[in-house]
Amino acid sequence: MPVPGFTGKTGIVNAISDAVTQMLDATARAARAAAVQLARAGRPTKDRALIAAAAALRARQEAILAANAADLADAPGLTAAFRDRLTLTPARIEAMAEGLEQVAALPDPVGHVLAEWTRPNGLQIRRVAQPLGVIGMIFESRPNVTADAAALCLKAGSAVILRGGSESARSAAAIRGCVAQGLREAGLPEEAVQMAPTQDRAFVGAMLRAAGLIDLIIPRGGKGLVTRVMEEARVPVLAHAEGLNHTYIHAAADPAMARAVLANAKMRRTGVCGATETLLIDSAVAPSLLPALVADLRALGCDFRADDRARAILPELPAGTEADFTTEWLDAVLNIAVVDGVQQALAHIRRFGSEHTDAIVTADEAAAAQFLNGIDSAVGLWNASTQFCDGGEFGFGAEIGIATGRLHARGPVGLEQLCTYRYQVHGTGQVRP
Repeated sequence: MPVPGFTGKTGIVNAISDAVTQMLDATARAARAAAVQLARAGRPTKDRALIAAAAALRARQEAILAANAADLADAPGLTAAFRDRLTLTPARIEAMAEGLEQVAALPDPVGHVLAEWTRPNGLQIRRVAQPLGVIGMIFESRPNVTADAAALCLKAGSAVILRGGSESARSAAAIRGCVAQGLREAGLPEEAVQMAPTQDRAFVGAMLRAAGLIDLIIPRGGKGLVTRVMEEARVPVLAHAEGLNHTYIHAAADPAMARAVLANAKMRRTGVCGATETLLIDSAVAPSLLPALVADLRALGCDFRADDRARAILPELPAGTEADFTTEWLDAVLNIAVVDGVQQALAHIRRFGSEHTDAIVTADEAAAAQFLNGIDSAVGLWNASTQFCDGGEFGFGAEIGIATGRLHARGPVGLEQLCTYRYQVHGTGQVRP
């Protein structure tokens, strides 16, 4: 006999979906109301919130570390790289606090005149930066993204809804609590920075469909997350692709520099998207230099996947497959390929790269120019580690992600990239003929 009011499994699913949609609607509407206030806030008010949030991070360090320890305890079996991304330490909490203060010290992008000109009819036209509105940030594992995203969105005058991975939920909530304290102390609405009220995956889907409530979605995570966002979103997306990054050691590279740069690019932090995943080495120097490079990285705990030409020099290297060269390892594994000159290096990058970050090590300025002009990557480096692809290292204070698309923004996304613009036109009574 049917139970009154019960519509079976489909009815339960619809009820859950409706509940999640209602949560998203309430969260987004609160964010939009907060965004109006935030857009009108002056720089002193926003900076006061950021500085107070930084102080709260320092004051609540032990509580944040305890929350992080609980997250780590509930996530056994993690890879070393994943655990590194999830782990907070006193030094990393201090880095978050310093990042908030650095963002506070940056100029306010809102209201900045990007360009201005006068037309022959006397009209004065200005292009002026303004906030985007409400940003939805979907990220995985890295709890420090909570602070970075909150700081940048706040300073850029936009509200943000943060939906982190379930594995970092306690850590992210503790960090968001510090930001909320900063907002309160500055007299700004706490709803300007919100965490998703549920870890239900349906909430992500609701965010992606929230056109009119959310103005921009920024995914930051693995290929699966980004692919889902790109396929399902009905809201504009600022995409962050895989970091299939290359370091090319040219024939004219200084050997000592090449060894130092590669070791840092690969092994400083293997789990960051700016880590080098493939070494390209010129055939002119490979016989003499590759053994030293491999020995350096092996001593640091690195494993390898090599093409036939590299294995002809070092037969003990494991053979690499085409799939290996399309893998973002985010771990202590390095692909190796031997190439003949800049053009072959560029061809390899075009075939296997993700247009994220690529570097050349060389003393030859012409070769460096050929390489930097030949790649399509968001970031190209000459004689420097790919791990410098970072908003803090670029002087942005922090970053909300690395954009690899072709529109709006590319590379580390900081304050300027989190603004749109509008036009102000000043006349003296002109009418159009």
